Amino acid sequence: MSNEQIYDLIIIGGGPAGMSAGIYSARAGYKTLLVEKMTFGGQMVITSFIDNYPGFPEGISGFELQERMYNQMKKYGVEVKNEDVKEINQNKDGFTVTTSSESYQSHAAIIATGAKHRNINIPGEKEFSAKGVSYCGTCDAPFFRNKDVAIIGGGDTALSESLFIAKFAKSIKIIHRRDRFRAVQSLVDMAIENPKIEFVYDSIATSIVGDQSVKGINIKNVKTNEEMELKTAGVFVFIGLDPNTDFINFSIFDDEKHIITDLKMETTIPGLFAAGDVRSNTFRQIICASSDGAKAAHYAGELIDDKKGKAYK
Repeated sequence: MSNEQIYDLIIIGGGPAGMSAGIYSARAGYKTLLVEKMTFGGQMVITSFIDNYPGFPEGISGFELQERMYNQMKKYGVEVKNEDVKEINQNKDGFTVTTSSESYQSHAAIIATGAKHRNINIPGEKEFSAKGVSYCGTCDAPFFRNKDVAIIGGGDTALSESLFIAKFAKSIKIIHRRDRFRAVQSLVDMAIENPKIEFVYDSIATSIVGDQSVKGINIKNVKTNEEMELKTAGVFVFIGLDPNTDFINFSIFDDEKHIITDLKMETTIPGLFAAGDVRSNTFRQIICASSDGAKAAHYAGELIDDKKGKAYK
């Protein structure tokens, strides 16, 4: 089935990047469609409390911030479809976005599908998500002030986040399945020198335990098979992010399948933009995703005007 109307812009993904793009695009008068397969807000929704987003000095829940962004986007007339995008292709007018039930045409497109945290997939992880289990130190470290926490991971993110979390936590135990870290040596050295940080080498987490919130984590030494429980108020998981790009056939990726863009958020495919955590960047925060979305919508608008013969002078 094919939708005959041509949108100015199609945005794929309804997290902060996608919704911000929708606000800027529709507010500028462009006919905008946003397609999201699941819940609006992305990873923001599973963040219990956000106190570093400008304009909310008392903090705000991830769900409420998502709801406000969504309502603002709808206020400006963004059309919304809850459908799963299967592929995106170029056509003579721009792009065809095909979902599980429909095809849509547009002059330009923004991919804002985000990334998903890699889970360790152990008992207790899902049950205690946002109840002591976190995937973002920048977001949640202040909630563990003067408390003992555990960190799972051994790469640059795990070590850099541990240094940030150490500003708040009483103590940190970094659980790593190997006897050496994959992080750059400068980060390793700083972590070693930090008196709050202790390393638990050659070990894996087997389960997370608690009642209303996390109380401990069970670990197993992979060399000796010795098992033990660590008392902890929080568990931070930093084993990587996987961008949601499986539906894309264009060659626009870095080595980890994040989308490469220029400073205008445009890919090497003219008219195809990317924003937020799906993009190849280094600092993954709500405010950065919103900034990406705003820029992508602005420069997509310039391209749309060019196509319509109304280029900026």
